[in-house]
Amino acid sequence: MVRKVVKSDEEWRKELDPERYRVLREKGTEAPFTGKYNGCKDPGTYVCAGCGKELFLSDDKFDSGSGWPSFSRSAGELEERSDRSHGMLRTEVLCPDCGGHLGHVFEDGPKPTGLRYCINSASLSLRPKK
Repeated sequence: MVRKVVKSDEEWRKELDPERYRVLREKGTEAPFTGKYNGCKDPGTYVCAGCGKELFLSDDKFDSGSGWPSFSRSAGELEERSDRSHGMLRTEVLCPDCGGHLGHVFEDGPKPTGLRYCINSASLSLRPKK
């Protein structure tokens, strides 16, 4: 069940550090190869840094060479939107609960899904596997 998280811009600014606010709320992108989780191999569940929604499992993470954490599938339904920014057509991925910008999904990933969720580290927090 989707629980919609509704907060004012002021509330988001108070709760998120500037980089997370820029990515999650302003649809920013971190520079490639700079994100905390790009090379991370720790087991666990990646959750939305804005609201804690479970998004991806470490078992589905792979090194795409793109410079951003990449996953072959999501842990549940995500919101998708057409993104025509930067002179190209891409599919933007958002948290279904808080609407935070996560990154983009592409159809050049590994089998069996063929998907590559290219996600900003700033939009994620890792809950370690117990």
